[in-house]
Amino acid sequence: MHRLNYLKFGAVLAAGLALALPAAAQQMKMMTGPQGGSWYPLGGAIQNIIEKAIPGSSMQVLPGAGISNVVGVQTGKADLGFGNAVSSVDGVNGLEPFKGKQDNICQLATLYFQYFHAVALADSGVKTVGDAKGKALTTQQKGNTGEQMTRDALKVYGLNYGALSKVNFGNYTDSVSQLKDGHAQVFTLITTVPASSVMDLASARDIRVLEFPDDKFRALQKINKGYDKRIIKAGSYPKQDKDIQTIGTWTHLIVSCKLPEDTVYKITKALASNVENLGNVVSAVKGMSIKDMAADVGVPYHPGAKKFYQEAKAL
Repeated sequence: MHRLNYLKFGAVLAAGLALALPAAAQQMKMMTGPQGGSWYPLGGAIQNIIEKAIPGSSMQVLPGAGISNVVGVQTGKADLGFGNAVSSVDGVNGLEPFKGKQDNICQLATLYFQYFHAVALADSGVKTVGDAKGKALTTQQKGNTGEQMTRDALKVYGLNYGALSKVNFGNYTDSVSQLKDGHAQVFTLITTVPASSVMDLASARDIRVLEFPDDKFRALQKINKGYDKRIIKAGSYPKQDKDIQTIGTWTHLIVSCKLPEDTVYKITKALASNVENLGNVVSAVKGMSIKDMAADVGVPYHPGAKKFYQEAKAL
């Protein structure tokens, strides 16, 4: 009997410990972006911050893209992910290319602005996006916001993929190689300025960064109100002697609405306390304030993030 009671005690103790573990340990997954872009290394930096800030937590970083990250968080494949506001808002509202409203998507933090780049080889004869007709284009894989934006950009010029001689879908590294080798004449992507992949291309070939004038910007806003316009300043790229107006959208961090409020509160607070570390990875984050992080991009706030921002008087 004594031995039986001891075994029972051990079983009860083990069960109690098992019940206590989830409160202390948080195992999470985060979807980032393709290699060669800014999201992949930034995801690693956020992983380190979260694991240090929440004892017992672990974060697995997965590749992803703006559109597929929304789907991943919605379906439970990931707990967190990077998003582009222009795509995330479409997801929340159930607009194309999403199939139904993505109701498990909550806002954690707005991070920085991403610029759409339409880059052509200088000797290709392509001076506007409209000149891409009959040319070979290289862009990101479907599921990337950059690829969705490419289709929208072509649309306002009366073009689609069928009007081009060829369309390649891949990562930034593949795209740069295709232009260096002359297998493509136009490269589109969404990233920060200066983009390392564009700088890589410019080291081997003369390039032209294409402009989006006001009339095309207005046409794009009719397609999606999440589009905004920005200037790629002169000198950002070799032989770029004037400012170039382009389009873009905000990069933000989305989170499953099902994550506990306390966990998301701690994550938000940890990120706000480590802006300098994030800025060392992506320069566009440098100088970001809590008020910047709290910026409304059209996605509902997670209660944990909202609580932190309200306490910080940023909302």
